[in-house]
Amino acid sequence: MSHNNLHILVILREANDPRPPARLVTRGAGISDRGLRRIPNPADLTALEQALLLKERLGSKVTALATGPGRLDDLLRLAASLGADRCVRFHDHLAEGGDPMADARILSALLGILAPSMVFSGSRLADRGDDPALPLAAALRQIPCLSAVAEILLRGDAVEALRKVDRGGRQRVAAPMPAMVLFEEEPLSLYPGVDAVTASLGTKIEKWTLADLGVPFQQVGSIGAPLPLASYATPRQEPVRVVTPDASLPAFQRIISLLSGGIKAREGRQHQLGADETADRIWKVLQEEGVAP
Repeated sequence: MSHNNLHILVILREANDPRPPARLVTRGAGISDRGLRRIPNPADLTALEQALLLKERLGSKVTALATGPGRLDDLLRLAASLGADRCVRFHDHLAEGGDPMADARILSALLGILAPSMVFSGSRLADRGDDPALPLAAALRQIPCLSAVAEILLRGDAVEALRKVDRGGRQRVAAPMPAMVLFEEEPLSLYPGVDAVTASLGTKIEKWTLADLGVPFQQVGSIGAPLPLASYATPRQEPVRVVTPDASLPAFQRIISLLSGGIKAREGRQHQLGADETADRIWKVLQEEGVAP
């Protein structure tokens, strides 16, 4: 495989910004996310930067892919301003509410149509941690998946990656192409210029649906989820009855009494007996409790 014909697909996702302000408003049986800011997933931006660096060195083609509603067009325009050659967004209401396996079927169909040499994305989501949909999609396409990658090196028709492992260690692995590479978050060095941002406003974003993928709706979304959500609800509040502390106690003892629920801790008794006498006492307790005959 010639590196000049290298086609890199970068999967971009959004994450909820964990920084305040964030208002969670209960609404019926669910929780509204109104007030949460959405940001590009930082590890996905690292993957995009790695793809663009390879494009600069080898002249490869970079396609940015996002799955979700129209607000993700801004994320794709960011990729275009940095140098992505093609932007594709998939969205279909029938595909909403699926589990990782149902989402993996969609990604697998997208990979089959776009036919990339390598798939880049982030190893973790900033707000939800690991995303099993990407490795599952790689498994459906029967291609290797390398996770927690810090650096990559192309060697012929294979990709060599330096992975982060436990306790600060590093592991060097190799896999044949096509392959999926999931990057760890790293500080970014590429930023778009003003002219590039302005030009990206006119970028053509291809919008695909299930009809374009040829995937039956029975296999995706909440219908195609092997583990559908049965029900959910907000936690029921069960207040603990607290006994009012004795006003004659010192302040620190009243505070301790309130924090312990107003129940005084039991005072245990310690016995220092021999082995035989200890066994007799334990047997007597068991008899009194009705456990031993």
